[in-house]
Amino acid sequence: MRTIEQVKSSGLPLRGNDIDTDRIIPSRFLKCVTFDGLGEHAFEDDIEDVRKQGGTHPFRNDKYKGAGILVSNRNFGCGSSREHAPQALLRFGIKAIIAESYSEIFFGNCVSIGIPCFTAKHEAVEKILEWIEKNPSEEFTVSVKDLKAHCKESIDLALADGPRGQFLDGSWHARSVLLLNKAKIETLEKSLPY
Repeated sequence: MRTIEQVKSSGLPLRGNDIDTDRIIPSRFLKCVTFDGLGEHAFEDDIEDVRKQGGTHPFRNDKYKGAGILVSNRNFGCGSSREHAPQALLRFGIKAIIAESYSEIFFGNCVSIGIPCFTAKHEAVEKILEWIEKNPSEEFTVSVKDLKAHCKESIDLALADGPRGQFLDGSWHARSVLLLNKAKIETLEKSLPY
């Protein structure tokens, strides 16, 4: 089973509250049969809106290219329960998220695909955002094990005990858990009367 004790990467700052799943992946991309290719459409409408205003959205800003740790503010992933949103982020390259809070369904969908979603207080999130904006290509570490972000300084993070334990023991990956218990499943299957 694949455990996740820490993620080391550069960061991607995405300031704002209530960034919903419709913004993360617009609904016109939900017709797919698989999640392949969703990453290239993450935040597509927001990217276009920012471009029309003469700016560059963080998801298209070359200075954040390859960043794997997304940092945002309050109520990230709110809106519909579509699992396409975390899948789009994963396929874009996001390996961990730090925010002040999350939608519960979005959080659960992230856990099930191996994206730790840490929370931190507003002041801590602001420190991390500012550090990333000043050091866009510099890597830092978020630790599931010690619940810290290690950038310029160590910053406290939070992650509920249940998901934290799943990342540390690998049980976040449901298919792996099934495969580890293949012999027990086959024994049970043989004992069934149908």
